[in-house]
Amino acid sequence: MTTCAEYLVRQLEALGVDTLFGIPGVHTVELYRGLPASRIRHITPRHEQGAGFMADGYARSNGKPGVCFIITGPGMTNILTAMAQAYADSVPMLVISSVNERERLAQRDAGSGSGYLHLLPDQQALVSGVCAFSRSLRSVDELPQALRDAFTLFNSARPRPVHIEIPLDLLPANADHLLLFPPPLPQPPQPAAGQIEQAARLLGKAQRPLLLIGGGALGAGPALVRRLAEALDAPTALTINAKGLLPPRHPLLLGSNQSLTPVRQLAREADLVLAVGTELGETDYDVVFDGGFDLPGTLIRIDIDAVELNCNFTPALAIHSDARLALEALLTLLEASRRPRRPEQDGSLCAARVRNELEPILQQWAPYRALFDSLEQALPGARYLGDSTQPVYYGNHLVNPAQPRRWFNSATGYGTLGYGLPAAIGAALADPDTPVVCLIGDGGLQFTLPELASAVEAGVGIVVLLWNNQGYGEIRRFMRNAGTTPLGVDIYTPDFLLLAQGFGCAAARARDHADLKRLLQQRPLDRPLLIEVPEQPPFFPAAGNQ
Repeated sequence: MTTCAEYLVRQLEALGVDTLFGIPGVHTVELYRGLPASRIRHITPRHEQGAGFMADGYARSNGKPGVCFIITGPGMTNILTAMAQAYADSVPMLVISSVNERERLAQRDAGSGSGYLHLLPDQQALVSGVCAFSRSLRSVDELPQALRDAFTLFNSARPRPVHIEIPLDLLPANADHLLLFPPPLPQPPQPAAGQIEQAARLLGKAQRPLLLIGGGALGAGPALVRRLAEALDAPTALTINAKGLLPPRHPLLLGSNQSLTPVRQLAREADLVLAVGTELGETDYDVVFDGGFDLPGTLIRIDIDAVELNCNFTPALAIHSDARLALEALLTLLEASRRPRRPEQDGSLCAARVRNELEPILQQWAPYRALFDSLEQALPGARYLGDSTQPVYYGNHLVNPAQPRRWFNSATGYGTLGYGLPAAIGAALADPDTPVVCLIGDGGLQFTLPELASAVEAGVGIVVLLWNNQGYGEIRRFMRNAGTTPLGVDIYTPDFLLLAQGFGCAAARARDHADLKRLLQQRPLDRPLLIEVPEQPPFFPAAGNQ
C-alpha cells in the first residue's frame, strides 16, 4: 500500500523537488517513510526558523521553490518569521506540516480543553497571514489538488509561501488510487495587446524616460532588461533583489540608489517612468524613511500581481502580466520603431551625470567599498547572502553584481535578523559551484548560530564573514540620533572563533585586506569558514564612525 505521506514524497519528486529541509518529530514520522527510497536530499537544520531561511536561500539562488517538512504546533510557530520574510520578498516556499487528527481538531472546535500534544487553537489561521494560502486537508483525495495549486502559483503568479497541513490520521491512509501528475503547469498571464500598444506609444513620445526594475523581472532575465533599457535609452535603477539584471558597468545603470538625492531628483524630472516587477516600496525607494521619493510623471507599471499594480503609486497604465511576456511584446514594437534622440536627451549621459553626483555620497563609505573590492578580488562572481547588518546596508548601494541572484538579504521587506547563515546554507545547496558568502553581524549571528552545525553536517563550504561591532551597532546609532540613551544594544559578545571551531568549522580573524583575501582563497570547500572582521583599523578608520 502507498500511504498518503509516501504519495506526497513521490509527487514532490515528480514536480522536480530535489532538496527538502526539515526536523523530524513524533508528528512527522510518517512523512519520512517515503524519503529514503526517493532522490530527494534531506537537510536537518537546528531550528524550524533555520529550515525556512534555508528554503528561502535555496529558492532565491535557483528559482525553484524551497520545501520544508514541519511538525505540528511549535514547528509552525518557529517557522513563521522565515515565511514572513519570504512573503515580503516574493520567494516561492512550500511548507508541509502535520496537524492533529481530524477527530481531535473537531473536539478543539467544540471547545474541548483536551491538552493534546502540539495542539494549537487554529494552526491554519495562525499561518495564513504569512503565505499566499494555507490548505488544511480533510481527505487524502484533496492532496493532489493542493499540490497542483501550490505549484501553479509558483509557476504562474506572484510566488510566495504556501502551507499545506495534513492531519495525523491521514498521513498513513491509503493513497493507492491517487495518480502522479507531472508538469506542464498553467502558464503565467500574458499582457493585453492593446495595453502593450498604448505603452509603446507613451514610451515612444517620452523625452526623459526612467526605468525602475524590481525582483519580479528576474524571470525576464538580463538580456531582455538590457534590450529594454537600450531601446528606450533610459537610465535604469534596480531594486536590491533585481541586482545583476544590468551589467555593473552598463552606461545606463544607476545602481540601487533610489533613496539617494540624485536619483530621487531624476525620478522627479522623468516625464515617463516604466516600473517592472517592483512594489515601489520603502525598503528599495525610501530607506531613509522620509517619504521623499516621488514620481510626478506618467507611470506605467507591469506586474504579475494585479493587486500590486495600484499599491504605493497609482499608474496611468497598469499591465497585469508576467514580466518576460510583457517585455518581449513591448520590445517587438519598440525595436521596430526606434527613433534617434538629441544629444542633450542621451540616456547614457544623463545616467553618467547622476552617477557623478552620487560619487561624493558613496565615497563616504569607502571602507565598505574596499571590503567588497577585496571580496570580489578573492572570490569573483560569488553569491552574497546578507543579514540585517551594516556592511549589507552599504553594500545595497555599492555592490553591482555581474549576474542576477548573486546579492540578496533580509534588509529588504520584512527585515529580520538571523537570516544570513541558514539562507547561505540553502544557497550553497542550490548551486554548489558558486562560492557563497554570508554577511552577518555579531548580533544577528547569535539568532541562528547553531546552524553552523547544519552546514558542517551538509558539507557546504560557505564563508561566514562576521562583522563584529560588539552589539547592535545600527540600533545603538538610531538611539543616539533620537536622543535616547542606548539600552539593550551593548550585548555580551562571545568568542565566535572558538564557537565556530567547536561546531567543526574553520575560523580566523582577518588582520587586514591582504590577510582577508588569503583566507578566502584558501577556504575549505567541505565545511564553513568563519572570518571575523572587526570594526576597527585597518578595515575601518575608527570604531563606530562609519
